[in-house]
Amino acid sequence: MTASRLTEVVVPAAYGGRFEKVDSLAVTIVREALAAESAHLDSMFGMQGIGSYCISVGGSEELKAEWLPKVARLEAVAALGLTEPHVGSDLKALSTTVVERDGKLVVDGHKSFITNGGDADFYSILAREGDGYSLVLVPAGAPGLRIEHPHQIIAPHVLSDVILENVEVPVGNRIGEPGKGFALVLATLATFRVSVAGAAVGVAQAALDEAVAHAKSREGFGVSLARLGSVPEHLASCWTDIEMARSLTYRAAAASARDARANLHLSSMAKVGATEAAARVVDRSVQIMGRFGLVRGGKLERLYREARPMRIYEGSTEVIFDSLAKQLVKEAP
Repeated sequence: MTASRLTEVVVPAAYGGRFEKVDSLAVTIVREALAAESAHLDSMFGMQGIGSYCISVGGSEELKAEWLPKVARLEAVAALGLTEPHVGSDLKALSTTVVERDGKLVVDGHKSFITNGGDADFYSILAREGDGYSLVLVPAGAPGLRIEHPHQIIAPHVLSDVILENVEVPVGNRIGEPGKGFALVLATLATFRVSVAGAAVGVAQAALDEAVAHAKSREGFGVSLARLGSVPEHLASCWTDIEMARSLTYRAAAASARDARANLHLSSMAKVGATEAAARVVDRSVQIMGRFGLVRGGKLERLYREARPMRIYEGSTEVIFDSLAKQLVKEAP
């Protein structure tokens, strides 16, 4: 990953990145390619952007200069701390706090299911501050920060809980204005949500490629498996699902690159459409391959486990549909 310099894509050019500003379409295309081969690489690449984007758009010049070049060169691993043991989609219910005391920011709380937890060099932590919510950059080595590993999910994913007990950081580590952290979180989601769709398309394409190769190489009842029974229908429906998902994903990513907030509805549609399509494609591919699709350690088994969490993280299907429905009704004449 370091040699490829792909992580330059998630940082603005002024701080060692590839483009003038982070380009949603470029990020999405990279994630499509990486996810087809490795969930670990896809996750690492995606989180470099998701964990640092709030610094790119809201951080002080000092924070940008200190951290963004390292993110671009993969010399620093980024993480974003949003969810908590009892808080998922409803982020406004979080209990982590930050207070300014004696010239320091003091952070207390418990973040859960944090991608790159334990591997990250810094965490962008969302915490309650007064009547609002602030983002604070907490270096991994800060006294009072510790890592626990209570959960392992079905997909290969670096996850941990991040415990913060009376963690002190400089006031300059606040990202953006006090109490305005949610705007930066929304900006991050608006820019990177569509990239999950790209990853889902990559997973789906990899699954179909495996299924097609298997179907072409095997025979049953004297004919090619690719022409037997319902297999042709499964193959064609998978191909159709992928191309529809890819088309919407690229359209949404291009729109997001122009104006992420104004086109969040398209990114949300792409995220739901592509992740649900990936689930169908992988499941059909397993069905086409029969017992060979169930072999532990096989590519299809890995893709099956990787596809399922995509429908939950960065906005579950149900939460996104609810949000889209509200927008549709509100804007209807």
